Amino acid sequence: MLPEGSTGVVKGVMGGWGLVRRLAELGFTPGARVTVLKSSPPGPVLVVVRGARIALGRGIAMKILVDVSPY
Repeated sequence: MLPEGSTGVVKGVMGGWGLVRRLAELGFTPGARVTVLKSSPPGPVLVVVRGARIALGRGIAMKILVDVSPY
């Protein structure tokens, strides 16, 4: 889980083929930059990926593997 305001790069998605495909359709593919806009438990996580704002449930968001190297 990235803290609010931080950015990372998608490295992969853990899950079944249906989840991986759905997240890829939303833009969560390897190399995509992801920025967390809002993350307040227990609600959803609001992120920006490829210029689109997307709200994800915490369970789904935790299946997205992100590299948090400094930019």
